[in-house]
Amino acid sequence: MENSELIIKTVIHAGTKNVNFFPGTKVIFHFKTTKCDTNKTVIDDSRILGSPMELILGKKFKLEVWEVIIQKMALNEVACFKVDKSLVTSYPFVSKTLREVGKPQSEKRSHHCCGVTLQNEGIGYEDLNELIKYPQDLEFTIELTQIILPNEYEKETWQMTEDEKLKSVPELKEKGNIFYKNQNYDIASEMYAKAIGILEQLMLAEKPNDEEWLMLNKMKVPLLLNYSQCKLKNEEYYSVIEHCTTVLKTDPDNVKALYRRGKAYIGTWDEDKAIKDLKRVAELDPSLQKTIDKELKVFATVIKNKDKTQQQKLAQMFK
Repeated sequence: MENSELIIKTVIHAGTKNVNFFPGTKVIFHFKTTKCDTNKTVIDDSRILGSPMELILGKKFKLEVWEVIIQKMALNEVACFKVDKSLVTSYPFVSKTLREVGKPQSEKRSHHCCGVTLQNEGIGYEDLNELIKYPQDLEFTIELTQIILPNEYEKETWQMTEDEKLKSVPELKEKGNIFYKNQNYDIASEMYAKAIGILEQLMLAEKPNDEEWLMLNKMKVPLLLNYSQCKLKNEEYYSVIEHCTTVLKTDPDNVKALYRRGKAYIGTWDEDKAIKDLKRVAELDPSLQKTIDKELKVFATVIKNKDKTQQQKLAQMFK
C-alpha cells in the first residue's frame, strides 16, 4: 500500500502543523470522492452528506487506504490522493453506509450479503453498483480539520480495552454521584446506566457465579441501587421495581433494594407488595421500624381516601 504508483498525492493547501499519529488517534476530515474521468464525476462529498468523517486510527476501518493517506497529511492540509482501484474495492459499501447514517430503516436501500443476489440486484445505488461491477481508480480530496490524540478525548465503550472499561466504572459512578447531589437525576442515571452496561458486557465473558463474575456483579449492585434511587426521585416506579428486583435476585436481603422497591410499589398502588417489602425492611433493620410505620400509615390514609373518592364517583354515576 506504500507503493507510490498505487497512491499519488497532490498538495492543494499546505497544513499548519505536523503531528505524530498513534493508534487510537481520532481524525476528523472532510472528503470529496471523484472518478478519474475527464468530468471528475463526484461520487460523494461530506459537506453535502452533512457532516465530516471521523476515524479512529488502528481500529481496522473497512476502507484501510483512508487510514494510510490521512497519516500522510498535516493538520489543516488539503490534498488530493489518486488511489489505484485495487485499494478501493470496499468503497461502494463504505459509501452506502455513509449516505444512510441517521436515516430511518424505511429509507435505507436494500443490502444483500449473498454474492449472487449482490451481483444481480446491487446495493441500491446505481453509481455504486457500477463501481462494484467495473472497479476503477478514485480520487479523494481530503481536508484534515482535527487531530485528537488518544489521551485528549473520552473514548466510546467499543474503543476501550477490558482494563479501560473496568477502570471507567468508578469514574462514571463518581460523576453520577456529583450529578445526583446537584439534583440532576436524569444525567446521574445516565452515568450509572453507562457503568452498568459496561459491567454487563464484561460479565458476558465470564461464567456465571465464577469468581470474576461475582466480583463484577458486586460492583454492579450499588450502581443498580443508585440508578433506582434516581428513578424513584423522578417517580419512574416501574423502572425502580425492575432494577431493585435484579439486585434482590442475587442479594435477597438487600435493605436498600427492598425499601426502594417497596416505595415504588406504593407509587404503583400495589398495596400487598409494598407492605411485604417494607415489613421485611423493618425485620432486617429494626432501626428503620419507625420510618416504615410512618410510610405505611401515610399509605393507608392515601388508600382510604382514594377508595372514598372512587366510591363517590361510582355513586354519582348511578344517580
